[in-house]
Amino acid sequence: MSLSSVLSILVFSPLLGVTVLAFMKNTQEKAIKIVGLLATLPALLLALACYFHYQAGKDLGDFSVKANWINFVGDKKYFHVAYELGLNGLSLIMVVLTAIIATLAAVASMHIKKEWKGYFMLFLLLETGMLGVFTSLNLILFFIFFEVTLVPMFFLIGKWGYFEKEKAAFSFLIYNGLGSAILLIVIMVLFAKTGTSNIHDLQQIVNAAKSPLSGSVKMGLLIALLIAFGVKLPIFPLHSWMLRVHVQAPPSIVMIHSGILLKIGAFGLIRFAMGIFPEQFKDVAGVLAFLGVINLLYGAFLAFIQKDFKMVLAYSSISHMGIVLIGIGALNATGIQGAIFQVVSHGLISALLFFLVGVFYERTDTSLIENLGGLAKGMPLAAGFLLAGAMASLGLPGMSGFVSEFMAFLGLFKDMPVLAAVGTIGIIMTAAYLLRAVLGMTFGQAHREFAGTMDLKGAEFVPVLTLMFLIVLIGVYPSVLSSPLKTALETIMLGLGG
Repeated sequence: MSLSSVLSILVFSPLLGVTVLAFMKNTQEKAIKIVGLLATLPALLLALACYFHYQAGKDLGDFSVKANWINFVGDKKYFHVAYELGLNGLSLIMVVLTAIIATLAAVASMHIKKEWKGYFMLFLLLETGMLGVFTSLNLILFFIFFEVTLVPMFFLIGKWGYFEKEKAAFSFLIYNGLGSAILLIVIMVLFAKTGTSNIHDLQQIVNAAKSPLSGSVKMGLLIALLIAFGVKLPIFPLHSWMLRVHVQAPPSIVMIHSGILLKIGAFGLIRFAMGIFPEQFKDVAGVLAFLGVINLLYGAFLAFIQKDFKMVLAYSSISHMGIVLIGIGALNATGIQGAIFQVVSHGLISALLFFLVGVFYERTDTSLIENLGGLAKGMPLAAGFLLAGAMASLGLPGMSGFVSEFMAFLGLFKDMPVLAAVGTIGIIMTAAYLLRAVLGMTFGQAHREFAGTMDLKGAEFVPVLTLMFLIVLIGVYPSVLSSPLKTALETIMLGLGG
């Protein structure tokens, strides 16, 4: 296998599982679940191979692939869209994160109780879409993979979710559909004006001395990108759909949604908004940082009054995505690195917490904080990992949350100290709402008898221990992330003139 074929195999390998599942009987529950899990492993192994290839000092360009795909003639131009996949430090990290969480979410999917064949076929199609999003080197290919993630998510929420699953699914589709429509308009304008959809070429052409785009057009396209990816992140007030998804979707799917899909918004802001329109991005960076502080405070204060632990985690995601915006809005290397660290850190922590929520719901049929009081008596191991996950989320030193929050705020303090000082209230509130919720569940007044409740068992330890290990690893050895990011950050700062 040549290195140039690695990314294509990585992206499309889950479809092999879809093919195998298509020939299996609906009633073969155990076999279907095993195939569904095994189908995520090739992408995971190849993603890790790419990571260690880079850590060995070799070039990520070795994996790049480019082939003729679509050619057509316009009125005055010859348009060409290539099939292009590649990696840089940022996309490498996102691919590894996606592959890890997809495999762990497949383990969590063992709790799915109906129509396993359809579930895992959609699950694997979703994984292909996510991997394609992070490896695409041109905007049209990116958009196609972006759309591929929407369709399976709609059905996974609407079919396998909880009581208001249809409402949550349609809310997801409407908001994300509008966001992708705006994104498509931006891509079409750029393609029509420049004749290319290649990300690197667009960066050169748009920022050239004789750019085919005027300053006002660039600003308009940038604002459109901010809205499109702001829906995905989400930025307040474009967030209401996300709350419904977090509460109504099955926990295994929320692991992917919170851990990966929200991060496409952050990835798009850094890779496309900041990468293609650096000069215009400088003008709106302060607004983004301000919106980040609003996200942080809004999510934290509303998380504090929730009675359902799923809602606590949903508002917590809004709050933590505010830290991503703060880091991006800081517009310096420290802040941007903090934002990327927060993307990865929150992906791991939220996946861990939602997995545990799924375990609790499986055992007790509730996620209400009050009804889970005294949980530590019957499920001491699960309660212990829940407390550890909460500590990571509130930024305890030695865990990934501390590194990301510290760098993001350090970046903002350099240029906007007053705004950063206001934002620190959100950090304090994070500790308050998480400790209130977690201590209320683990050591609060018991409303039921947990003595006979089964604690974590067998395969359930795999996601818990893996995610906990990675959270601590990043906390004590941040170089596992900062090393691949070094070149990508230098390129970003060069584009910004920093």
